[in-house]
Amino acid sequence: MATETHEAAADAAHGAATAAGHAAESAGMPQLDFATFPNQIFWLLVTLVVIYWVLSRIALPRIGAVLADRQGTIAGDLSAAEDFKLKAKDAEAAYEKALADARAQAQKIVAEARAEIQKDLDAATAHADAEIAARAAESEARIGTIRAGALEAVEAVARDAAAEIVAALGGKADEKALAAAVDARLKG
Repeated sequence: MATETHEAAADAAHGAATAAGHAAESAGMPQLDFATFPNQIFWLLVTLVVIYWVLSRIALPRIGAVLADRQGTIAGDLSAAEDFKLKAKDAEAAYEKALADARAQAQKIVAEARAEIQKDLDAATAHADAEIAARAAESEARIGTIRAGALEAVEAVARDAAAEIVAALGGKADEKALAAAVDARLKG
């Protein structure tokens, strides 16, 4: 019976060990089970090959095309910007030339206007000078006439006054003598 007990104990120990082994397998991570490594490695390689194929045939060419388009667009934009920069410099130079030409034209117009105004002013001044000279000559003639008239009037008044004085003093004046005396006195 000892052998039977011994066998029963051995069977119980073996059953317990098998149950413990199954419990250990079900309690642990299946990825770490060495028995499934070849299967896991196979699927890993298949997955990597599929990912490589998808990336190399589909994703990377699209990304490369987008990058090439972007690089082309950037290069085109830089070229266009350089062209616009040159056009802007040309436009600025043309603007500066037009501005300088406009200023020169304005100076020319101002100089012509000044010359014309000066010519008109000189003509008006000459006309005014001529008019003033004519009026001055006319005034001088009038003054001369007035002076001559005044001198004659003074002579007449002087003769009359001298005749009256001589008559008041009781004498009779000779006209020729009075005229000679007044003429001598007026001449100095």
